[in-house]
Amino acid sequence: MSMDFESNNWVWEGMYYYPRLFGGIMLTAALLGLSTSYFGGISVPTLLYPFPYLSTFHKKKHEKKRVRVYMDGCFDLMHYGHANALRQAKALGDELVVGVVSDEEIIATKGPPVLCMEERLSLVSGLKWVDEVISSAPYAITEDFMNRLFNEYKIDYIIHGDDPCLLPDGTDAYALAKKAGRYKQIKRTEGVSSTDIVGRILSSSKSRNTPQDCSNSTPVGEADDIKNKCGAEKQAKGSQISHFLPTSRRIVQFSNGKGPAPNSRVVYIDGAFDLFHAGHVEILRSARQLGDFLLVGIYPDQTVSELRGHQYPLMNLYERSLGVLACRYVDEVIIGAPWEVTQDMITTFNISVVVHGTISESNSSTEGRQDPYEVPKSMGIFQVIESPKDITTSSVAQRIIANHEIYVKRNTKKAASEKKYYAERKYVSGD
Repeated sequence: MSMDFESNNWVWEGMYYYPRLFGGIMLTAALLGLSTSYFGGISVPTLLYPFPYLSTFHKKKHEKKRVRVYMDGCFDLMHYGHANALRQAKALGDELVVGVVSDEEIIATKGPPVLCMEERLSLVSGLKWVDEVISSAPYAITEDFMNRLFNEYKIDYIIHGDDPCLLPDGTDAYALAKKAGRYKQIKRTEGVSSTDIVGRILSSSKSRNTPQDCSNSTPVGEADDIKNKCGAEKQAKGSQISHFLPTSRRIVQFSNGKGPAPNSRVVYIDGAFDLFHAGHVEILRSARQLGDFLLVGIYPDQTVSELRGHQYPLMNLYERSLGVLACRYVDEVIIGAPWEVTQDMITTFNISVVVHGTISESNSSTEGRQDPYEVPKSMGIFQVIESPKDITTSSVAQRIIANHEIYVKRNTKKAASEKKYYAERKYVSGD
């Protein structure tokens, strides 16, 4: 033991009389990954202690830079296609910044938006994949705005779908980003678009006053009139048919994939959630604040039709489920939830509180139906919460119906471009 001490004594004496020299030698050894056993068994951490900034430098050197991606859009009548686009964009980076085009720019390029800027911001901010939002973004990616994205917002890539986005003069809205080598493309979600949804709303307004009884029991004198009306109703309903092809993979992509913890306070809220809007986002936010886990029940199509009329729902069950699942405040959904909240449901999902908002659609066929919340009320776990916004699916649809001519004209133009896109499109890999 004494021999070891004596043999290494020169190291300690050297460090005492020549600290800088020996410190440099040990630092060099540490950086080169050499063994320090020769230097008297002195550990590297001991030597580095007087230089704390070196450990910080080492960490920063090996930290991976977070990739920030940018995607913009009007996000008017926001639907699961928008949500899936933003989900794909987020997968191309670590942080997703979303630009929401201003009302003025939408009016100049497309015509009046259905939803105002505040409503569109609420919808985009409520998506689980969005990290940051830029309001009043320009419709076209100008050189000035692109440089602002790169320098101020530290954006690495600008993202858009595989469908063409042309400016009024016919040029590519993303030409500059492509030229700069900072552009990435995602796959468009087939089967839905804002144009398609406007078409469904316009069709539903036509069928609203048509007879639901198209049987042959009608008096002969009215037969021709009824036949024509029934034909119009079938045509309108035909144009409302969704072209969305639901897959289990898409539902998994939108899901959190996690259940509640054993002691979680599970909050339950149900409804149609048709034409997902800012009112839905805000009531879900309020409901989530009452517990640790938010479970949302989504009524089947038949229930919605029975309650609100044959022209509803505008979106089918799977479309509505994806819209709700995309919301950052939602943990899980019941696809096709029953009208009544039963004791069995409450036990199965360990529900702590059942909530309902103060603003809801006026249901025409609730008379004679049992109170859907009778059981949770009797258990003392039912709670009415103030709806932050007074928006409903019907009120949003009414905005389009009230400006029927404007939206018919706009849809005719957009439908033609979409038809051309589908006719010329090729397979694009992605999800």
